[in-house]
Amino acid sequence: MHILSIFVAIFFFGLIIMTHELGHFTFAKIFKVKVNEFSIGMGPAFFKKKWGDTEYALRIFPFGGYVAMEGEDEDSNDESAFNKKTTWQRAIIIIAGATVNIITGIIIMAIILNSATLIGAPEISGFEENASSQAGGLREGDKIVAIGNDKIYTEFDLSFFMMRDKDAVIDFVVERDGELINVKHVAFDTKEIDGRTVIVYDFSILGLEPTFLNVSKYAILESFSIARIVWISLFDIVTLDFDLNDIAGPIGTVDIIADTTTEAVNTMDFTSLLTIMAFIAINVGVFNLIPFPALDGGRFILILIEGITGKKIPAKVEAAINRAGLLFLLGLMLVVTINDIIKFF
Repeated sequence: MHILSIFVAIFFFGLIIMTHELGHFTFAKIFKVKVNEFSIGMGPAFFKKKWGDTEYALRIFPFGGYVAMEGEDEDSNDESAFNKKTTWQRAIIIIAGATVNIITGIIIMAIILNSATLIGAPEISGFEENASSQAGGLREGDKIVAIGNDKIYTEFDLSFFMMRDKDAVIDFVVERDGELINVKHVAFDTKEIDGRTVIVYDFSILGLEPTFLNVSKYAILESFSIARIVWISLFDIVTLDFDLNDIAGPIGTVDIIADTTTEAVNTMDFTSLLTIMAFIAINVGVFNLIPFPALDGGRFILILIEGITGKKIPAKVEAAINRAGLLFLLGLMLVVTINDIIKFF
């Protein structure tokens, strides 16, 4: 792996974090909240500069960042403090970071699709010779509407839900000649890859010309698909229905980006790299919207409760809740980082 690829990977990862923090920062400034520090990275700072009321910092570990607002974690009498702003203003500031990440992901997807030769749609355009799926009842021209109980909107959905299948026998709902048809128990051939049994995809899907409407439609749909994949994957983690080797922390993520960067430079095809960036941007956005303490989603829920009840949660109580959540997340980060290191070596 070339050292330049690692630096490029760290730069891209830091860029996604920066867009997240810029979301918080921008709306804090719009609502005239005093921002004490805007920091990219964690750990000791190697660069600090103060402009106006805000100190800007770059820190040595490029995994994370924060916007420290006056009155964010404690009560402040400063009229420009976060705690002095209205409920709706504080709510917008909190979710702005994740929202910007998701919008960034959609923009990257639009760039990918606009430069593609064809855009994949979940409609069968042909079969390989002696395809088992064709023998199982699928037909050319079938638009795949659902796999089991899961709706299918994009090629990402199609590959993800087929991949999740345990026995390579899948129930489809397809649209054929304007009618919805259940095609049950479609058996696929399998093969072994790196010690894992995977389904053999024996049909091809329809490719659409990238027009303005198609690019706009599928940039949003594919971003929605990625967000749904993130939520389902997080649910798998919570229910312990996962393999630790399938999870990548910051080191693993940088390793993946670096490998993809090297491949992109060698082939001059940056589609895979941009796709990973879209996945990470949307992943960061969706993850931060989880209603868990210390995450933006958890803080948004506390503000929402305040808005509904009209009673403000004491700053000390909110800070204690967020600290507990942060400790848990740091513990989880430690586990996946150790796992990254083990896999790396």
